[in-house]
Amino acid sequence: MYVRRMTPGTPEGVSRARRWTRDILRASPLADDAELVMSELPTNAIHHTASGWEPGSFHLAVAVSAQVVAVSVTDDGGAATAPKVEHQDHEAERGRGLGMVSALAHRVVVHDTDQGHTVTAELYADARQGGRRC
Repeated sequence: MYVRRMTPGTPEGVSRARRWTRDILRASPLADDAELVMSELPTNAIHHTASGWEPGSFHLAVAVSAQVVAVSVTDDGGAATAPKVEHQDHEAERGRGLGMVSALAHRVVVHDTDQGHTVTAELYADARQGGRRC
């Protein structure tokens, strides 16, 4: 199954992204982790890219198979650099989001798009599928 949608680049849009993901993955053992990832990625988009500017938006996608759940967020661009995992001090107030996503996901991939970037987090039902977690 592959589903996608566009959401306004607002805090309410982030809440919608979480609910949407939770509804899609209702019966999946990966639902909680995917919901957390789908909270963090849109939050990063609205804080660090044009997705958070009026009338910004972000695009969501969820792909589900028996072995893998992949959640993706595509931003509206406008950031000086591509998203990257930064390993911050535990007391840091910012910059820990993608590090948390990479701790939950088995793989995090960042792709350039025509508008901005797509960040995809892959969660494997069986850890042996994707090897060791990051």
